Amino acid sequence: MLTVKQKKLLEYINSFQKKNGVTPSYEEMKAALDLKSKSGIHRLILALEERGFLKRLAHKARALEVIKDGISSVRISNQQKKNVVLGNFNTNNHEETNSSQKLSTLPMLGKIAAGTPIEAIQDDNDMVDVPKEMLSVGESYALTVEGDSMINEGIYNGDTVIIKKTNLAENGDIVVALIDDHEATLKRLRKKGQSIALESANPLYETKILSAHRVKIQGKLVGLLRKY
Repeated sequence: MLTVKQKKLLEYINSFQKKNGVTPSYEEMKAALDLKSKSGIHRLILALEERGFLKRLAHKARALEVIKDGISSVRISNQQKKNVVLGNFNTNNHEETNSSQKLSTLPMLGKIAAGTPIEAIQDDNDMVDVPKEMLSVGESYALTVEGDSMINEGIYNGDTVIIKKTNLAENGDIVVALIDDHEATLKRLRKKGQSIALESANPLYETKILSAHRVKIQGKLVGLLRKY
């Protein structure tokens, strides 16, 4: 069963791909459907995947394949609510509902350095599904790890870290630290008087000791995802 918004998004993606040869961005989809957030688009895409209309292609940004166009196989039923479209496909609604209830959608804000600090985190169009039990209370976001300075903590290059948004952290927390307002890094925090020590978990990297006013805590690590 497709909602009107699911059908509208499917038709928009299909039309955009035929015209431009690429998949529209989440921002373009959000504008086309007049939604307020990209997380709403992500939930629609997830629903279309579960129902066999879309397929996400691995290791490719913004890559979606339209499996069914939703036109010839979908009809509107007068016996259903006005915002629902029925299709001639099989689906287990109970399993899909349980699956969606176990996941939360987080913004993927970009890359975070586990090594030499890189430029500050930049907002991106991507979203990521995260098991709800991995999240703590409050706002969270996801980042892709770049570098190997935290490998002894089991955090590797290419991993996705789940970060609770906060500007407070205790000694020993692994945090996202913003240095001088333009460099972001993932390190273990140690407070030493008026100084902040950002510790690596790899002997190849030195601990950075900085004046407290140079470091802003942007969040702390609460979970990790890895693809094999």
